Amino acid sequence: MSGLVLKLGPHERVLINGAVIENGERRSRLAIMTPNANILRLRDAIHPEECNTPVRRVCYIAQLVLTGDADAADMRMQLLRGIEQLSQVLTDHDSRAQLAVASRAVMEEQHYQVLKALRNLLPREERLFAAGRA
Repeated sequence: MSGLVLKLGPHERVLINGAVIENGERRSRLAIMTPNANILRLRDAIHPEECNTPVRRVCYIAQLVLTGDADAADMRMQLLRGIEQLSQVLTDHDSRAQLAVASRAVMEEQHYQVLKALRNLLPREERLFAAGRA
């Protein structure tokens, strides 16, 4: 994750390696130079009560690892199992590509990349649920 640039709005909060950091009055950019830093924008965080879909549940597990609330080794199989279950339902090419990225990232312990790939599936999942209700 070396060289990640965070662009923060006024008073935006971000979690970096377990510490909550709040931006000041103006927009700013932070360059994160430490490899494998655990970073989560709090505006992007999924709260426990929002884990009401399959993709959100797997995202939440990755988020727990990213924030340090769960051990990566303990969650590896749960993440891989969740990704495998998603791959049985999300069979289109784009979803499969995102799931492959997420799976590789789990194996490489790149949990920010896991979360990023899985979050790309949220709009697709939302459309599928909306189509099922119609």
